[in-house]
Amino acid sequence: MHNLGYLPRWIIVLIDLMVLTTSFVFTFLIFKGTGMDYIITDHSTILIAGFFATNLFFFWLFRTYSGIIRHSSNIDAVKLLFSQMSVLIVFFIFNFLFQIFFKQKAFLNTALFINIVLSFCGLFLYRVVVKQTFELYFSEKNDSKLIRTIIYGTDANAISVANALKFETPSRFKIVGFVDKNNQNASKRMLDLPILIQKKKLPTLMRSIGAESVIIADKSLSKEEQIVIVDQCLEYNYKVFTVPLISDWENQKEISQKVKTIQIEDLLERKPIVLDNKAISKQLKDKVVLITGAAGSIGSEIVRQILVFNPKKIIILDQAETPLHHLKLETENISTTVKICTVIGDVRNRQAMDEIFKAYRPQVVYHAAAYKHVPLMEENPCQAIFTNIEGTKILADLSCLYKVKKFVMVSTDKAVNPSNVMGASKRIAEKYVQSLQLRDQIENGAEATKFITTRFGNVLGSNGSVVPLFTKQIAEGGPLTITHKDIIRYFMTIPEACQLVLEAGAMGNGGEIYIFDMGKPVKIIDLARKMIKLAGFIPDKDIKIQIVGLRPGEKLYEELLNDTSKSIPTHHAKIMIAQEIQEEFEALHADIDELICIASRFGNKAIVTQMKKIVPEFKSMNSAYEILDKHEEVAAVPYLTEQ
Repeated sequence: MHNLGYLPRWIIVLIDLMVLTTSFVFTFLIFKGTGMDYIITDHSTILIAGFFATNLFFFWLFRTYSGIIRHSSNIDAVKLLFSQMSVLIVFFIFNFLFQIFFKQKAFLNTALFINIVLSFCGLFLYRVVVKQTFELYFSEKNDSKLIRTIIYGTDANAISVANALKFETPSRFKIVGFVDKNNQNASKRMLDLPILIQKKKLPTLMRSIGAESVIIADKSLSKEEQIVIVDQCLEYNYKVFTVPLISDWENQKEISQKVKTIQIEDLLERKPIVLDNKAISKQLKDKVVLITGAAGSIGSEIVRQILVFNPKKIIILDQAETPLHHLKLETENISTTVKICTVIGDVRNRQAMDEIFKAYRPQVVYHAAAYKHVPLMEENPCQAIFTNIEGTKILADLSCLYKVKKFVMVSTDKAVNPSNVMGASKRIAEKYVQSLQLRDQIENGAEATKFITTRFGNVLGSNGSVVPLFTKQIAEGGPLTITHKDIIRYFMTIPEACQLVLEAGAMGNGGEIYIFDMGKPVKIIDLARKMIKLAGFIPDKDIKIQIVGLRPGEKLYEELLNDTSKSIPTHHAKIMIAQEIQEEFEALHADIDELICIASRFGNKAIVTQMKKIVPEFKSMNSAYEILDKHEEVAAVPYLTEQ
């Protein structure tokens, strides 16, 4: 029965004709019983044939037979109404003209009206009967397999969700009621379903009616209220689903497809960002923009967001061939007049970068290319030097040489009081661009390149971050690996981070290090438990959480400001300026050149020693380089040691 095909259109037309015939006969008999004739003229055969032919014409015109009866909707009822009203109007006009020319009516107008009413009722009724029969049959068959669900909300949004899920194929949910958060409609029903009153916690209400999940469709809920509902439901292992705003939907199928399990990103206690689009547009419109690391999670989102501001040309640069190819295909599908140039290149290759600057003459540079994985850079410090420091130095120097207007560097909170090689390498890169800003300003004045640094914490969903890792581990059945039970991190979403990068880049006058409001810190073990519950499992029962110990260079918590720094607010509530001590260019430049020279000899301890000289606050944690923080041992370390 589930695999029944749909009836051919000609059969539906035949059924409709049978209904018309029945209505015509009933009308004829009703008026005959009262002693009145339906058809007054002698040409009854021609008139009857014309009546049915006209009905068929309007069936064709309004395509009343094209709908699938078991999926009939209000639109089908409207089509039938228009069809029958058109027939009525045509025959009223015909009757009027017939009386003018032949001095008598062809048929009784009252009888015609009643015939049309009976026809419409019959056509509509049999469609309703078929639809209800199928719905009852399928609901009875599938009830045991469907998830018993309540919808949180009673507005138009909630009704649209319920209607869409009712017609979803294959069905996933059996809607058992609506929850009114204002508790005002206890005795009322919607879509023949009860409106439930929440007197206690939502899980208590769900248990009382045997619901297994909730769909949050009430868009008047604040983020805090939504988080409370999710936390309560996850505590009792109820599933939670969410949907986007109804204004984003086109049809019922799209609505049902967008009812999805609530994501961890949805539970960040963060308010939407308001951008100064005018300032960003002024910086980017009709400009040539270079984005390094463009194939990465941050770089690719910067590309997407910059496209909105209609630059003249975007150069997307990365050394990763396949992700860059995917980004190229994605941007080609976006309807835009912006010219996009795809370049495979390594920021560590000065000659290659020089050719790119010479060929394209970028006016704005977003530098997102970097090595970012803490344990890997702890084992390979020379690569952190070559990419994060030398690569930044090459791009910054070329930006000055080719008169780039603005250079925006994407940094990290790990550069603050660094405890690992990766963070220290980013801090040295920050120092270099700051000092270069001062020198270039002295030499070129108003024409100097404006160097701006943006510093933020972990990004949800970025390549190699904890959320994709946990998702993968959950899919594999666990365990979820946590480095320490007390470890905390700041999180923001990829779009949010990139929006703030664009905003900071637009407001910067050169030399600033912008830090972003990262919201409340998140305990990683709580994040793991919540993700397990969101996936429908019970932590430490269905999926284990395993503590594996801190990785080399890893802190229990991250900071956004150095111990000696202060922050200055800006006009944007989520962006502040870190007041860092700016260093003399010549001395710093010499130290960095020496560091790069040491890195080329691949002497790990010597590399880290020089990094600690440049960044005195760099104190290694949980690392083989902790020994270098003891002054007497640091002094004894030769420049050429083991790798």
